[in-house]
Amino acid sequence: MPSEPRYRRVLLKISGEALMGARQYGIEPETVNRIAHEVAEVVRLGTQVCLVVGGGNIFRGVSGAANGMERATADYMGMLATVMNALALQGACEEAGLHSRVQSAIPMDTVCEPYIRRRAMRHMEKGRVVIFAAGSGNPFFTTDTAAALRASEMECDALLKGTMVDGVYDADPKKVDSAKRFDRLTYLQVVSNDLKVMDHSAISLARENGIPILVFSIHEPGAFAEVVCGRGRYTIITEEE
Repeated sequence: MPSEPRYRRVLLKISGEALMGARQYGIEPETVNRIAHEVAEVVRLGTQVCLVVGGGNIFRGVSGAANGMERATADYMGMLATVMNALALQGACEEAGLHSRVQSAIPMDTVCEPYIRRRAMRHMEKGRVVIFAAGSGNPFFTTDTAAALRASEMECDALLKGTMVDGVYDADPKKVDSAKRFDRLTYLQVVSNDLKVMDHSAISLARENGIPILVFSIHEPGAFAEVVCGRGRYTIITEEE
């Protein structure tokens, strides 16, 4: 059991697909509740937590664009999907005993708070979990880039990306048995080798602000707390190997 957190404030990025569980689309309540309890465990360690969640389980902008829809419109629809996911996570966090706030980059005052940087920081200082919705509020930017942006604005010590696998591989380990796993990488290695971790703008933003990226499996029970304490199985991406 982890005891002493390595990071004072972290941003957890999870995809919309992570909320599907065994379903083909939508939200699986059991999975959302489990993730909320993982977050609660980290908050109890004394680490301040904020989240960015994707919307791919409800709507994927790129596929909409491929079907003839204007890309900007499709991306806005994807942003609205992230608000639904954020509200589901907020409800689960409250059930897990956490005080939480959803802040949206697209103002919708009857549903959640608008994104205000200083207010978000104050929430975290008070021990509340802040869930950032609607990406960056701009089309053509992924929620990965939004995560790197919010991590920079919130002055986070690390950006943790919860994925389907336990780190970064040079190929999809679910499809390629010989896929090589990395324990450590540099930002430049990720970009030059075109490793599918986060998009290049997110990597560049994290690099410019000196924020390490830690990639781990969100589906491994207790993994979030382990990684925050510098333990467990993960890949860390920093300036130096």
